[in-house]
Amino acid sequence: VLFLCMGHGMSAQFLERHPVPASVRIIDLSHDFRLKSNAGDFVYGLPELNRERIRGAWHVANPGCFATAIELGLLPLAKSGLLPAHVSVFGITGATGAGQKPTEETHYSHRAQNLSVYKVFSHQHLAEIREILAGLDEDVQADIAFVPVRGCHARGIMVNAVFASERDLSEIRSMYAACYEGHPFTVMSDEPVYLKQVVNTNYCFVHVEQQDRNVLVTSVIDNLLKGASGQAVQNMNLMFGLEETAGLGLKASYF
Repeated sequence: VLFLCMGHGMSAQFLERHPVPASVRIIDLSHDFRLKSNAGDFVYGLPELNRERIRGAWHVANPGCFATAIELGLLPLAKSGLLPAHVSVFGITGATGAGQKPTEETHYSHRAQNLSVYKVFSHQHLAEIREILAGLDEDVQADIAFVPVRGCHARGIMVNAVFASERDLSEIRSMYAACYEGHPFTVMSDEPVYLKQVVNTNYCFVHVEQQDRNVLVTSVIDNLLKGASGQAVQNMNLMFGLEETAGLGLKASYF
């Protein structure tokens, strides 16, 4: 198996210059093969959505970190045909979630005791999020207003998705529980979730609450594990017929 962990745009160039034997499986962690328009035979590597396709895949495109957190927060709605026409999403990420190249905004002396928004309504992960969710519910165009925030912590993503629904909370929670039954790393929580529950693990914790018609779905992941290398290992396990959780029995920094 070959893991491609280079910057965005470099994986496709590498494969053009260096043909890989057909017997070698590939897992790419860049955005080069996530969209259908340039995916070729790459399968989108979100196990909670494509587990069986990943099992038979030779090439897998690992999802983005924000994409993973947002999709796992909204996937049950899309699968049930209940994704609202408009969803507002506010997400905050740690300093390690900003790619490989150091910048002033990723330097911890800038981020400590500080918050700032960036790429408002235009984050690069929106394309794959919209494509995945719209593919599950063709009647919805997946209008997602996403505001990403640079956090003052090192690692971890918290995403809050807000939308209106006429359905009651117990029905929504049951829908989420059914969607993630049998998936070892996505856990429904009856209590509000926080980053320390998932940092240093491959887990995604999801919590749903409601006030009147307003619904809030909160999802938390470690951007370096479930949002990157941990999910890549999870995909490798599926591709090679190993136990899905192999090598990923990691404890949270708070337990």
